[in-house]
Amino acid sequence: MLVFAVVWSLFVGVLRWLVAHPWVPVGLLLALAAAGGVWMHRRRETARWDRVRQQGLRYSMPRIDALHHRQFEEAVRDLMRRDGCLEAIQVGGAGDNGADVKATDPFGRRWVIQCKHRKDGLAGSAVGTPELYVLNGTGRPVHNGDVVVLVTNGRFTDKAVAFARSQRLHLVDRNLLARWAAGSTPLWELLSALPSPRRASPGS
Repeated sequence: MLVFAVVWSLFVGVLRWLVAHPWVPVGLLLALAAAGGVWMHRRRETARWDRVRQQGLRYSMPRIDALHHRQFEEAVRDLMRRDGCLEAIQVGGAGDNGADVKATDPFGRRWVIQCKHRKDGLAGSAVGTPELYVLNGTGRPVHNGDVVVLVTNGRFTDKAVAFARSQRLHLVDRNLLARWAAGSTPLWELLSALPSPRRASPGS
């Protein structure tokens, strides 16, 4: 009871003080409103600059070679976002079932991308059929991909190229990656034999 009485007395005292000084709560509300406005403005500016950064995103091959394999996956995700796949996500990791990046392009096609980073670039080991076997087995049946792609900063074996062609898999080797990463052309304009769009492109 004593604690309750003390708390009540303090509450009443504060309330009376606020009644006697009505400008204080008004000032607090105005300060909170101003702080909220500043926070919203900064959030909008951050989002705007993120869009600008993505639209102008470029990677040189030396920069790509220096990335950790997880950073390479994030770079591929960001390039897809730059090209208009605003909800592209990086999903690589344990249990990823062969997918490192997933995205939906402006035409409604679902992309499933596996990334293979080579620290030594072209001098590193070539990507072979074992990696493509995994991607081919999960890209469409598990991930429901329309466009299934393997991206590397290195090279592919001849057998991998032949297998990819026979299974309608798309390969992005070092040369094609350099064109994609350093330019502003979407990946779907650099690849051939893509499936038909699911919907019209925005602005078409």
